[in-house]
Amino acid sequence: MSKIAIIGATGRAGSQLLEEALRRGHSVTAIARNTAKIGERAGVVSKQLDVLDSEALIAAIDGHDVVISAAHFASVPADKLIAPVKAAGVKRLLVVGGAGSLLLPDGTRVIDSDGFPEEYLAEASAGALFLDVLRQEQDLDWTFLSPSAEFVETARTGQFRLGKDHLLFDDAGRSWISFADYAIAMIDEVETPQFSRTRFTVGY
Repeated sequence: MSKIAIIGATGRAGSQLLEEALRRGHSVTAIARNTAKIGERAGVVSKQLDVLDSEALIAAIDGHDVVISAAHFASVPADKLIAPVKAAGVKRLLVVGGAGSLLLPDGTRVIDSDGFPEEYLAEASAGALFLDVLRQEQDLDWTFLSPSAEFVETARTGQFRLGKDHLLFDDAGRSWISFADYAIAMIDEVETPQFSRTRFTVGY
């Protein structure tokens, strides 16, 4: 089993990643600004810190097999994560990505499409930039997992499809994935790496 550090472990994506990792018997360090809601749980060490405090982050992730970041891109730029992960000697960084940088059938990015919601633009733009920085990274074994257009709090089904750079749609033309099923895909990648130094996506 792996020793996994999850940054942003109390958020909607991070909390499901925590549950999925524990379900499979991994050891988890849960990192968040406020870890009170995690409580005392077997297999979990909680670390309450500001991710932008590089020294504190390095100390928290030292000795782990993999770091998974579910932090918001607009708050935590790529260099604020990549440098501490390297300094801690962790070889793998997995990132909860965004759908904005995925491609539509015509080859244009979702974020560049007409009608892309203004309220999501800053975060989506920061996510696209984060991916661009990762693609220049030579040392870390990184993976960026983009959800589908709708990231929703529905049931864990274990039934989904994987893709690479294009937005996935179901038979009804909807692009969506639950946080719980997304977490399955991410922890699968921890256990059986298939997408080293690349981005992939998950959807129904």
